[in-house]
Order: sequence, then structure tokens, then C-alpha cells
Amino acid sequence: MEHQSTSMQIPEAEKSVILDSITIDCVIFGFKNEELEVLLVKHKEGISKDKWGLPGGWIYENEGIDDAANRLLLELTGIKDVYLEQLRAFGAPDRFPLSRVITVGYYALIKEEDYDLKAGYTAAEVAWFKVSEVKDLIYDHQQILEIGQKRLRRRIKQEPIGFNLLPEKFTLLQLMHLYEQILGYEMDKPNFRRKILKMDLLTPLAEKQKDVSHRAAKLYRFNPETYKKLLEKGFNFEF
Repeated sequence: MEHQSTSMQIPEAEKSVILDSITIDCVIFGFKNEELEVLLVKHKEGISKDKWGLPGGWIYENEGIDDAANRLLLELTGIKDVYLEQLRAFGAPDRFPLSRVITVGYYALIKEEDYDLKAGYTAAEVAWFKVSEVKDLIYDHQQILEIGQKRLRRRIKQEPIGFNLLPEKFTLLQLMHLYEQILGYEMDKPNFRRKILKMDLLTPLAEKQKDVSHRAAKLYRFNPETYKKLLEKGFNFEF
């Protein structure tokens, strides 16, 4: 996914008018040390104080929901200029204990090293967690996270979006581990290598890994022209 800025300046006079029946919640995925991670915030006030959940919050009356998602992410975590894609609306009558509130879920894939996290607004802490270890999130955030995972698993088989989680230069093994983490099962290394190289999606570099204790592996970067074509028409990445 390409970064795009959709932030919109809301006049100060309008910021006090909050829609108290619609919220935004964002599932932000990262990949570090061969583990799929998700960004969470710890609330510092209200009924969810000291509990962890997805970054999100209320929408201003004269604010688009895409703008609200970007604003809330910036205010809560310090992350900005992220491409966010809508998941769906979540509107179970009892999802919020105090009143009837509908939330619009978003998800995104980012390189963790590109962003400096900082807690702000109503967040006491902000941190990355391994998706496999996340549990007991506030409200229905566990369900929103699971829906985000399902969307990611479906999309990564249709579009080469996984490269948004990798560094610019990566090994075939790193790429395979990324797919294993997202899809939830182990892959056959020779089969993966053969299929991914056949797509002409990767450009081999005259470089190898540095400062590793094992045999240094060859580095690759994705081919932007092939990547663009596959984004437009999609592809089948089944094993």
C-alpha cells in the first residue's frame, strides 16, 4: 500500500461537536522478528481505563470518516500519512456498555521502523503486540482484529500487499515467513521459492545479508512495474 495523506484540518469551533453514536477503530499490522504484530493503545481515562484496545475514538460532526481515522491515529499513536482501508461497520446493540455506538473498522499495513510511536490524547501507552498473543481487548475489539486478519489473509492471496510490511531489501526466507505468519500455516520452502520467482515480482540484488550468524542469504527488492500490474489485476498466490 502506498502512503497517502488524507488528513483534514477541522475548524476549532467544530471540534467540540462530537458524534456520540459513531466511532472509528483501526487495526494496524506490522511485522517484526518474523512475527505479525498489531498496534494497541492503553486507555488512560473513562470506563476502559488501563485496558488495551485498538486505536480509535469519536468522530467530529463535520468530519469525514477517513479523515477521522487518520486524525485519531495521529492523536493516539503519533502515526500519520498511512493508507487506511475500511473493513466494515460493527453495530451489535451491546458492543459498548453505556449507549448504542456503531464503529467503522479500518486496517492498514505499515513498516514498524518507519514510525516513532508516542502516546497522546486519551492513550496512556501505545505499543506493538504479537497478534498470536493478543487477548481480552476492550469491547468487541478482539472481533474487529479477527475480521482484520481474515481480510488480510484473503487479500494477500489476491494482491502482493505483503511487501508493505517488509524492509526495502529482504530475503526469500523473510518473505516466506511473512506469508506463513499471515496465512497461519507452514509452507514448503522450495515450492515457495519456485512460485514467487516465477512471477517476476522480485528483483535480485548484488547484495547479501550482513552481520548475521548464519550463512548470508541473497537480498531482493520487489519489482515496482510488476507490483503495479499485479495490484491492478490481482493474482493467485495459492499453495
